[in-house]
Amino acid sequence: MTESGTTGDGTTGNPVVRLTGVTVRRAGRGIVGPLDWTIRAGERWVVLGPNGAGKTTLLEIAGTTLWPTTGSVEVLGARIGTVDTRDLRRRIGAVGSALEQAVPADLTAHEVVMTARHAALGTWWHRWTEEDRARATMLLERLGLAALADRRFGVLSSGERRRVLVARGLMPDPDLLLLDEPAASLDLGAREGLLADLTSLAADRSPAAIVLVTHHLEEVPTGFGHALLIRDGRIVAAGPTSDVLTAAWLSETFGTSIELDRRDGRFSARAAPAGAEAEGR
Repeated sequence: MTESGTTGDGTTGNPVVRLTGVTVRRAGRGIVGPLDWTIRAGERWVVLGPNGAGKTTLLEIAGTTLWPTTGSVEVLGARIGTVDTRDLRRRIGAVGSALEQAVPADLTAHEVVMTARHAALGTWWHRWTEEDRARATMLLERLGLAALADRRFGVLSSGERRRVLVARGLMPDPDLLLLDEPAASLDLGAREGLLADLTSLAADRSPAAIVLVTHHLEEVPTGFGHALLIRDGRIVAAGPTSDVLTAAWLSETFGTSIELDRRDGRFSARAAPAGAEAEGR
């Protein structure tokens, strides 16, 4: 087991995100931390933990949309508090349920993707170049959505909307891509289609770093080589997936004895039978 903030596999990629001594408090209550965490170029991280563990809060800090109560945050080489975060956000792609609900239903899929060029939610206030339009078309094609380009976002299925939002997240050619439970509530077919897209994306050189938040081991795509487990706002374990995603660490994180299976790079988990103990770390 490596300490949080190290790569654990000998890589020396530059830090894309570095959290040092970070805490978040609300109404006098600790939500996250104190914790340290470093994400390096070339890494693909999955973040798992129970409801209320602080996963989304951690993602908001990394995405510069939430300032911590204490601690230091560096994103894309800049220390938060010393730079205009609006400039940084143009280099960060984000996908999540809050964004899905905020996107106007009458925009076409092509328009939704293009809006990310200016970190907007509409197409009315900015000018769009032919290069913008061509990139949005290319990204929809990359995710198998070319036939839906002119379809209104509000009439797409849940799985189609999530994949459109992944394309949108890639529109600014980000250095950091943050995915907050992109497979939540999808049916089996839609989930597997999305995970195939994320597996392909994980193998690309760009974005430099990807972070995926999920509750479920079954939603961890192949190619995500690092994992962070969080419970009650504290890191339980962080490092290479092979070291962190074990029955023992997961049992400690979720507060129940877990049996774990891995096949062809994919995980599945279930509660262990009564009386059984998680395998050793």
